[in-house]
Amino acid sequence: MKKFVALLALAASLAAVAQPKPIKIGEINSYSSIPQFTVPYRQGWQLAVDEVNAAGGLLGRPVEVISRDDAGKPEEALRHAIELSSSEKVDVLAGGYLSNVGLALSDYASKNKRLYVASEPLTDALVWDKGNRYTFRLRPSTAMQAAMLVDEAAKLPARRWATIAPNYEYGQSAVATFREQLKARRPDVEFVAEQWPVLGKLDAGSTLQAITQAKPDAIFNVTFGADLAKLVREGNQRNVFPKIPVVSLLSGEPEYLDVLKDETPKGWIVTGYPWDQIDTRDHASFAANYYKKYNENPKMGSVVGYATLQAIFAAIRKAKTVDNDKLVLAMRGLKFTTPFGATEFRALDQQSTMGAYVGKLDLRGNKGTMVQWRYADGRDYQPTDAYVKSRRPAAAMQ
Repeated sequence: MKKFVALLALAASLAAVAQPKPIKIGEINSYSSIPQFTVPYRQGWQLAVDEVNAAGGLLGRPVEVISRDDAGKPEEALRHAIELSSSEKVDVLAGGYLSNVGLALSDYASKNKRLYVASEPLTDALVWDKGNRYTFRLRPSTAMQAAMLVDEAAKLPARRWATIAPNYEYGQSAVATFREQLKARRPDVEFVAEQWPVLGKLDAGSTLQAITQAKPDAIFNVTFGADLAKLVREGNQRNVFPKIPVVSLLSGEPEYLDVLKDETPKGWIVTGYPWDQIDTRDHASFAANYYKKYNENPKMGSVVGYATLQAIFAAIRKAKTVDNDKLVLAMRGLKFTTPFGATEFRALDQQSTMGAYVGKLDLRGNKGTMVQWRYADGRDYQPTDAYVKSRRPAAAMQ
Protein backbone atom coordinates (compact mmCIF):
# COMPACT_ATOMS: atom_id res chain seq x y z
CA MET A 1 0.00 0.00 0.00
CA LYS A 2 2.80 2.39 0.92
CA LYS A 3 4.48 1.63 -2.41
CA PHE A 4 1.23 2.38 -4.24
CA VAL A 5 0.83 5.71 -2.43
CA ALA A 6 4.43 6.59 -3.22
CA LEU A 7 3.85 5.84 -6.90
CA LEU A 8 0.77 8.05 -6.91
CA ALA A 9 2.74 10.88 -5.30
CA LEU A 10 5.50 10.46 -7.87
CA ALA A 11 2.99 10.50 -10.71
CA ALA A 12 1.38 13.66 -9.35
CA SER A 13 4.78 15.27 -8.99
CA LEU A 14 5.76 14.39 -12.57
CA ALA A 15 2.44 15.72 -13.82
CA ALA A 16 3.04 19.00 -12.00
CA VAL A 17 6.48 19.27 -13.58
CA ALA A 18 5.07 18.51 -17.03
CA GLN A 19 2.36 21.16 -16.71
CA PRO A 20 3.87 24.47 -17.87
CA LYS A 21 3.51 27.46 -15.59
CA PRO A 22 0.77 29.80 -16.87
CA ILE A 23 1.43 33.31 -18.08
CA LYS A 24 -0.54 35.46 -15.65
CA ILE A 25 -2.24 38.74 -16.53
CA GLY A 26 -3.54 40.80 -13.63
CA GLU A 27 -6.68 42.63 -14.73
CA ILE A 28 -8.31 45.42 -12.68
CA ASN A 29 -11.55 47.16 -13.56
CA SER A 30 -14.70 48.84 -12.22
CA TYR A 31 -16.96 45.80 -12.42
CA SER A 32 -19.34 46.71 -9.61
CA SER A 33 -19.61 50.44 -10.31
CA ILE A 34 -19.83 50.51 -14.14
CA PRO A 35 -21.22 47.07 -15.09
CA GLN A 36 -22.85 48.22 -18.34
CA PHE A 37 -19.36 48.58 -19.83
CA THR A 38 -17.19 46.27 -17.76
CA VAL A 39 -19.33 43.13 -17.97
CA PRO A 40 -19.10 43.07 -21.81
CA TYR A 41 -15.45 44.05 -21.40
CA ARG A 42 -14.82 40.97 -19.23
CA GLN A 43 -16.59 38.79 -21.78
CA GLY A 44 -14.35 40.26 -24.50
CA TRP A 45 -11.10 39.46 -22.74
CA GLN A 46 -12.38 36.02 -21.72
CA LEU A 47 -13.07 35.24 -25.39
CA ALA A 48 -9.51 36.26 -26.26
CA VAL A 49 -8.11 34.02 -23.50
CA ASP A 50 -10.21 31.05 -24.62
CA GLU A 51 -9.06 31.47 -28.21
CA VAL A 52 -5.36 31.72 -27.41
CA ASN A 53 -5.45 28.74 -25.05
CA ALA A 54 -7.36 26.66 -27.60
CA ALA A 55 -4.53 27.42 -30.02
CA GLY A 56 -1.87 26.22 -27.57
CA GLY A 57 -1.28 29.30 -25.43
CA LEU A 58 1.78 31.56 -25.62
CA LEU A 59 5.41 30.41 -25.58
CA GLY A 60 4.08 26.91 -24.92
CA ARG A 61 2.29 28.09 -21.77
CA PRO A 62 -1.41 28.59 -21.00
CA VAL A 63 -2.68 32.12 -20.33
CA GLU A 64 -4.51 32.91 -17.10
CA VAL A 65 -6.23 36.20 -16.26
CA ILE A 66 -6.65 37.02 -12.57
CA SER A 67 -9.29 39.74 -12.30
CA ARG A 68 -10.07 42.23 -9.53
CA ASP A 69 -12.81 44.84 -8.99
CA ASP A 70 -11.62 48.37 -8.13
CA ALA A 71 -15.19 49.68 -7.53
CA GLY A 72 -14.22 52.86 -9.39
CA LYS A 73 -11.76 53.87 -6.64
CA PRO A 74 -8.05 54.60 -7.28
CA GLU A 75 -7.07 53.38 -3.81
CA GLU A 76 -8.78 50.03 -4.44
CA ALA A 77 -7.05 49.68 -7.81
CA LEU A 78 -3.69 50.36 -6.17
CA ARG A 79 -4.35 47.80 -3.44
CA HIS A 80 -5.20 45.17 -6.06
CA ALA A 81 -2.13 46.01 -8.14
CA ILE A 82 0.10 45.42 -5.13
CA GLU A 83 -1.65 42.13 -4.28
CA LEU A 84 -1.61 40.84 -7.86
CA SER A 85 2.09 41.61 -8.22
CA SER A 86 3.30 40.37 -4.85
CA SER A 87 0.96 37.47 -4.07
CA GLU A 88 -0.29 36.27 -7.46
CA LYS A 89 3.01 37.02 -9.23
CA VAL A 90 1.28 38.26 -12.37
CA ASP A 91 3.47 38.98 -15.39
CA VAL A 92 1.52 41.98 -16.74
CA LEU A 93 -1.11 44.41 -15.46
CA ALA A 94 -4.06 45.54 -17.57
CA GLY A 95 -7.43 47.27 -17.36
CA GLY A 96 -8.82 50.43 -15.84
CA TYR A 97 -11.94 52.37 -16.79
CA LEU A 98 -12.01 55.75 -15.03
CA SER A 99 -9.16 58.13 -15.80
CA ASN A 100 -8.20 58.68 -12.16
CA VAL A 101 -7.98 54.92 -11.68
CA GLY A 102 -5.82 54.60 -14.79
CA LEU A 103 -3.45 57.28 -13.52
CA ALA A 104 -3.10 55.48 -10.17
CA LEU A 105 -2.26 52.20 -11.92
CA SER A 106 0.14 53.96 -14.25
CA ASP A 107 1.99 55.53 -11.33
CA TYR A 108 2.28 52.11 -9.69
CA ALA A 109 3.57 50.63 -12.95
CA SER A 110 6.24 53.29 -13.24
CA LYS A 111 7.48 52.96 -9.66
CA ASN A 112 7.55 49.15 -9.82
CA LYS A 113 8.75 48.69 -13.41
CA ARG A 114 5.62 46.71 -14.26
CA LEU A 115 4.07 46.74 -17.74
CA TYR A 116 0.56 48.21 -17.59
CA VAL A 117 -1.73 48.14 -20.63
CA ALA A 118 -4.50 50.68 -19.98
CA SER A 119 -7.62 49.54 -21.77
CA GLU A 120 -10.20 52.30 -21.30
CA PRO A 121 -8.89 55.35 -19.34
CA LEU A 122 -8.99 58.23 -21.82
CA THR A 123 -7.11 60.99 -20.01
CA ASP A 124 -4.38 62.60 -22.10
CA ALA A 125 -2.15 62.77 -19.02
CA LEU A 126 -1.78 58.99 -19.14
CA VAL A 127 0.54 59.16 -22.15
CA TRP A 128 1.63 62.81 -21.99
CA ASP A 129 2.36 64.79 -18.80
CA LYS A 130 2.22 61.75 -16.52
CA GLY A 131 3.31 59.20 -19.08
CA ASN A 132 6.00 56.64 -18.30
CA ARG A 133 7.84 53.90 -20.17
CA TYR A 134 5.78 51.10 -18.60
CA THR A 135 2.30 52.39 -19.53
CA PHE A 136 0.59 51.85 -22.90
CA ARG A 137 -2.96 52.91 -23.77
CA LEU A 138 -5.35 51.13 -26.15
CA ARG A 139 -8.36 53.38 -26.76
CA PRO A 140 -8.12 56.70 -28.59
CA SER A 141 -7.41 59.43 -26.09
CA THR A 142 -9.63 62.31 -25.02
CA ALA A 143 -7.73 64.62 -27.38
CA MET A 144 -8.09 62.20 -30.28
CA GLN A 145 -11.83 61.68 -29.84
CA ALA A 146 -12.41 65.39 -29.23
CA ALA A 147 -10.60 66.12 -32.50
CA MET A 148 -12.81 63.62 -34.30
CA LEU A 149 -15.89 65.46 -33.02
CA VAL A 150 -14.43 68.90 -33.78
CA ASP A 151 -14.30 67.88 -37.45
CA GLU A 152 -18.10 67.74 -37.36
CA ALA A 153 -18.74 70.51 -34.81
CA ALA A 154 -16.83 73.03 -36.92
CA LYS A 155 -19.33 72.50 -39.74
CA LEU A 156 -22.28 73.58 -37.59
CA PRO A 157 -23.44 77.21 -37.86
CA ALA A 158 -23.32 77.42 -34.06
CA ARG A 159 -21.25 80.24 -32.57
CA ARG A 160 -22.34 80.12 -28.91
CA TRP A 161 -21.39 76.86 -27.16
CA ALA A 162 -22.12 75.41 -23.72
CA THR A 163 -20.46 72.40 -22.09
CA ILE A 164 -21.63 69.71 -19.65
CA ALA A 165 -19.01 67.36 -18.22
CA PRO A 166 -18.34 65.35 -15.05
CA ASN A 167 -16.07 67.22 -12.67
CA TYR A 168 -12.99 65.00 -12.70
CA GLU A 169 -9.91 64.63 -14.86
CA TYR A 170 -11.57 63.07 -17.91
CA GLY A 171 -14.39 65.59 -18.10
CA GLN A 172 -12.09 68.54 -17.49
CA SER A 173 -9.55 67.51 -20.14
CA ALA A 174 -12.29 66.68 -22.67
CA VAL A 175 -13.81 70.15 -22.37
CA ALA A 176 -10.42 71.89 -22.44
CA THR A 177 -9.35 69.98 -25.56
CA PHE A 178 -12.66 70.48 -27.37
CA ARG A 179 -12.63 74.22 -26.65
CA GLU A 180 -9.03 74.63 -27.78
CA GLN A 181 -9.43 72.66 -30.99
CA LEU A 182 -12.79 74.13 -31.97
CA LYS A 183 -11.58 77.70 -31.45
CA ALA A 184 -8.51 76.91 -33.56
CA ARG A 185 -10.82 75.82 -36.37
CA ARG A 186 -13.51 78.42 -35.75
CA PRO A 187 -12.11 81.61 -34.15
CA ASP A 188 -15.63 83.07 -34.21
CA VAL A 189 -17.05 80.66 -31.57
CA GLU A 190 -17.43 81.51 -27.89
CA PHE A 191 -18.22 79.36 -24.87
CA VAL A 192 -21.04 80.95 -22.89
CA ALA A 193 -21.82 78.40 -20.15
CA GLU A 194 -20.35 75.34 -18.46
CA GLN A 195 -21.71 72.84 -15.97
CA TRP A 196 -19.57 70.45 -13.89
CA PRO A 197 -21.79 67.85 -12.15
CA VAL A 198 -20.22 65.36 -9.77
CA LEU A 199 -19.78 62.03 -11.56
CA GLY A 200 -22.87 59.88 -10.98
CA LYS A 201 -24.79 62.68 -9.23
CA LEU A 202 -26.11 64.83 -12.07
CA ASP A 203 -29.10 67.05 -11.27
CA ALA A 204 -30.38 67.19 -14.83
CA GLY A 205 -33.05 69.82 -14.17
CA SER A 206 -30.80 72.46 -12.65
CA THR A 207 -27.99 71.64 -15.10
CA LEU A 208 -30.17 72.20 -18.15
CA GLN A 209 -31.78 75.28 -16.65
CA ALA A 210 -28.37 76.88 -16.18
CA ILE A 211 -27.30 75.91 -19.68
CA THR A 212 -30.41 77.14 -21.48
CA GLN A 213 -30.36 80.49 -19.65
CA ALA A 214 -27.14 81.24 -21.53
CA LYS A 215 -28.94 80.68 -24.86
CA PRO A 216 -26.27 78.51 -26.51
CA ASP A 217 -26.44 77.53 -30.18
CA ALA A 218 -24.97 74.09 -29.39
CA ILE A 219 -23.85 71.91 -26.47
CA PHE A 220 -20.78 69.75 -25.99
CA ASN A 221 -21.63 66.84 -23.65
CA VAL A 222 -19.22 64.51 -21.85
CA THR A 223 -21.62 62.80 -19.42
CA PHE A 224 -22.07 59.05 -19.69
CA GLY A 225 -23.78 56.15 -17.93
CA ALA A 226 -26.63 57.03 -15.55
CA ASP A 227 -25.84 60.75 -15.85
CA LEU A 228 -26.35 60.60 -19.61
CA ALA A 229 -29.72 58.88 -19.22
CA LYS A 230 -30.88 61.56 -16.76
CA LEU A 231 -29.70 64.35 -19.04
CA VAL A 232 -31.44 62.94 -22.11
CA ARG A 233 -34.72 62.26 -20.32
CA GLU A 234 -34.87 65.74 -18.82
CA GLY A 235 -33.77 67.37 -22.06
CA ASN A 236 -36.44 65.55 -24.04
CA GLN A 237 -39.13 66.58 -21.56
CA ARG A 238 -38.03 70.21 -21.67
CA ASN A 239 -37.74 70.16 -25.48
CA VAL A 240 -34.08 71.11 -25.20
CA PHE A 241 -33.34 68.16 -27.48
CA PRO A 242 -33.43 68.20 -30.44
CA LYS A 243 -33.96 71.98 -30.43
CA ILE A 244 -30.33 72.62 -29.44
CA PRO A 245 -27.72 70.58 -31.38
CA VAL A 246 -25.47 68.39 -29.24
CA VAL A 247 -21.98 66.99 -29.85
CA SER A 248 -21.31 64.16 -27.41
CA LEU A 249 -18.42 61.86 -26.50
CA LEU A 250 -19.11 58.09 -26.35
CA SER A 251 -22.92 58.43 -26.57
CA GLY A 252 -23.19 56.23 -29.66
CA GLU A 253 -21.87 53.17 -27.84
CA PRO A 254 -24.38 50.30 -27.42
CA GLU A 255 -23.88 50.32 -23.64
CA TYR A 256 -25.63 53.69 -23.49
CA LEU A 257 -28.05 53.35 -26.41
CA ASP A 258 -29.45 50.16 -24.86
CA VAL A 259 -30.37 52.21 -21.77
CA LEU A 260 -31.77 55.19 -23.68
CA LYS A 261 -33.91 53.00 -25.97
CA ASP A 262 -36.72 55.08 -27.53
CA GLU A 263 -35.51 58.18 -25.68
CA THR A 264 -32.39 58.31 -27.85
CA PRO A 265 -32.11 61.94 -29.04
CA LYS A 266 -32.06 62.20 -32.82
CA GLY A 267 -29.31 64.13 -34.52
CA TRP A 268 -26.67 64.17 -31.78
CA ILE A 269 -23.16 64.00 -33.25
CA VAL A 270 -21.33 61.27 -31.35
CA THR A 271 -18.47 58.83 -31.16
CA GLY A 272 -19.72 55.26 -30.81
CA TYR A 273 -19.86 51.75 -32.20
CA PRO A 274 -22.43 50.79 -34.89
CA TRP A 275 -21.70 47.09 -34.41
CA ASP A 276 -24.58 45.90 -36.61
CA GLN A 277 -23.40 47.87 -39.65
CA ILE A 278 -19.66 47.12 -39.79
CA ASP A 279 -18.85 44.59 -42.51
CA THR A 280 -15.06 44.27 -42.32
CA ARG A 281 -13.51 40.80 -42.07
CA ASP A 282 -11.86 41.45 -38.70
CA HIS A 283 -15.08 42.68 -37.13
CA ALA A 284 -17.30 40.00 -38.68
CA SER A 285 -15.08 37.23 -37.29
CA PHE A 286 -14.99 38.77 -33.82
CA ALA A 287 -18.75 39.46 -33.72
CA ALA A 288 -19.61 35.93 -34.86
CA ASN A 289 -17.33 34.29 -32.28
CA TYR A 290 -18.61 36.59 -29.54
CA TYR A 291 -22.24 35.78 -30.34
CA LYS A 292 -21.48 32.07 -30.49
CA LYS A 293 -19.95 32.15 -27.00
CA TYR A 294 -22.36 34.52 -25.23
CA ASN A 295 -25.54 34.42 -27.33
CA GLU A 296 -25.54 38.22 -27.49
CA ASN A 297 -24.09 40.89 -29.71
CA PRO A 298 -20.88 42.71 -28.77
CA LYS A 299 -20.73 46.12 -27.14
CA MET A 300 -17.91 48.64 -27.10
CA GLY A 301 -16.60 47.12 -23.87
CA SER A 302 -16.43 43.74 -25.61
CA VAL A 303 -14.15 45.17 -28.30
CA VAL A 304 -11.92 46.90 -25.76
CA GLY A 305 -11.54 43.80 -23.58
CA TYR A 306 -10.75 41.59 -26.56
CA ALA A 307 -8.32 44.07 -28.15
CA THR A 308 -6.47 44.69 -24.87
CA LEU A 309 -5.59 41.01 -24.60
CA GLN A 310 -4.74 40.79 -28.31
CA ALA A 311 -2.20 43.56 -27.81
CA ILE A 312 -0.61 41.81 -24.84
CA PHE A 313 -0.50 38.48 -26.69
CA ALA A 314 1.17 40.11 -29.70
CA ALA A 315 3.79 41.71 -27.46
CA ILE A 316 4.62 38.42 -25.73
CA ARG A 317 4.95 36.66 -29.07
CA LYS A 318 7.25 39.41 -30.36
CA ALA A 319 9.41 39.58 -27.21
CA LYS A 320 9.41 35.79 -26.74
CA THR A 321 9.44 36.45 -23.00
CA VAL A 322 7.38 38.03 -20.22
CA ASP A 323 10.32 40.07 -18.95
CA ASN A 324 8.69 43.49 -18.54
CA ASP A 325 11.55 45.62 -19.85
CA LYS A 326 11.76 43.49 -22.98
CA LEU A 327 7.98 43.65 -23.34
CA VAL A 328 8.14 47.46 -23.23
CA LEU A 329 10.56 47.43 -26.15
CA ALA A 330 8.34 44.96 -28.01
CA MET A 331 5.26 47.11 -27.40
CA ARG A 332 6.81 50.23 -28.92
CA GLY A 333 5.78 50.21 -32.56
CA LEU A 334 3.93 46.91 -32.03
CA LYS A 335 1.49 46.01 -34.79
CA PHE A 336 -1.54 43.91 -33.86
CA THR A 337 -5.08 43.25 -35.03
CA THR A 338 -8.30 44.37 -33.35
CA PRO A 339 -11.96 44.02 -34.38
CA PHE A 340 -11.54 47.55 -35.80
CA GLY A 341 -8.61 46.46 -37.97
CA ALA A 342 -4.83 46.79 -37.95
CA THR A 343 -3.52 48.84 -35.03
CA GLU A 344 -0.13 49.74 -33.60
CA PHE A 345 1.35 51.46 -30.57
CA ARG A 346 3.07 54.69 -31.48
CA ALA A 347 6.59 54.38 -30.06
CA LEU A 348 6.90 58.02 -29.03
CA ASP A 349 3.99 58.21 -26.57
CA GLN A 350 2.85 54.56 -26.37
CA GLN A 351 -0.65 55.47 -27.56
CA SER A 352 -2.36 53.04 -29.92
CA THR A 353 -3.73 54.07 -33.31
CA MET A 354 -7.09 52.41 -32.65
CA GLY A 355 -9.82 54.75 -33.90
CA ALA A 356 -13.50 55.38 -33.26
CA TYR A 357 -16.72 55.64 -35.22
CA VAL A 358 -18.23 59.11 -35.64
CA GLY A 359 -21.82 59.66 -36.74
CA LYS A 360 -25.29 60.81 -35.71
CA LEU A 361 -27.89 59.27 -33.41
CA ASP A 362 -31.24 58.11 -34.76
CA LEU A 363 -34.02 55.71 -33.87
CA ARG A 364 -34.60 52.36 -35.54
CA GLY A 365 -37.81 50.89 -34.19
CA ASN A 366 -37.65 51.62 -30.47
CA LYS A 367 -33.87 51.49 -30.26
CA GLY A 368 -31.11 54.01 -30.70
CA THR A 369 -28.60 53.57 -33.51
CA MET A 370 -25.87 55.42 -35.37
CA VAL A 371 -26.36 56.70 -38.92
CA GLN A 372 -24.18 58.59 -41.41
CA TRP A 373 -21.15 57.22 -39.61
CA ARG A 374 -17.51 56.94 -40.62
CA TYR A 375 -14.50 55.26 -39.06
CA ALA A 376 -12.02 57.86 -37.84
CA ASP A 377 -8.59 56.19 -37.93
CA GLY A 378 -6.60 57.09 -34.83
CA ARG A 379 -3.49 57.67 -36.96
CA ASP A 380 -5.12 60.77 -38.40
CA TYR A 381 -5.84 62.32 -35.00
CA GLN A 382 -2.63 61.88 -33.08
CA PRO A 383 -0.64 65.02 -32.29
CA THR A 384 2.70 65.84 -33.89
CA ASP A 385 5.96 64.45 -32.56
CA ALA A 386 6.99 67.94 -31.50
CA TYR A 387 3.82 68.41 -29.46
CA VAL A 388 4.22 65.05 -27.71
CA LYS A 389 7.85 65.82 -26.88
CA SER A 390 6.77 69.12 -25.33
CA ARG A 391 4.28 67.33 -23.05
CA ARG A 392 5.80 63.93 -22.29
CA PRO A 393 8.63 63.55 -19.75
CA ALA A 394 11.97 62.77 -21.38
CA ALA A 395 12.48 59.79 -19.04
CA ALA A 396 9.29 58.20 -20.40
CA MET A 397 10.78 58.05 -23.88
CA GLN A 398 13.97 56.24 -22.89
